[in-house]
Amino acid sequence: MKAFRLDELEAERAANDGAYLQFVRERNMSVGLYALGAGELDPQQPHQQDEVYFVVSGRAAITVGLETTQVSRGSVVYVPAGVAHKFHHITEDLRVMVVFSPPEG
Repeated sequence: MKAFRLDELEAERAANDGAYLQFVRERNMSVGLYALGAGELDPQQPHQQDEVYFVVSGRAAITVGLETTQVSRGSVVYVPAGVAHKFHHITEDLRVMVVFSPPEG
């Protein structure tokens, strides 16, 4: 079993000065924590993997392809592989759990 605490993952991510911390990598999936500050721009490019975002905290909009929706704590968004997507209009620091399948990179 692998078990994690969100506060410890956030501290590790912040200590490494990165927006993204991958903390699980298995044969069929990977999981990470993604962080964007209020007002920050999301630099993402389309990924070659399907992904699911689970918003842990914060508020923003996300555009996936041509569709836009508002997200906040508890929101779950599926993004198919190869589809352009970005978080934007981030009004509260955003913390998002990201599941990639198959594993990212």
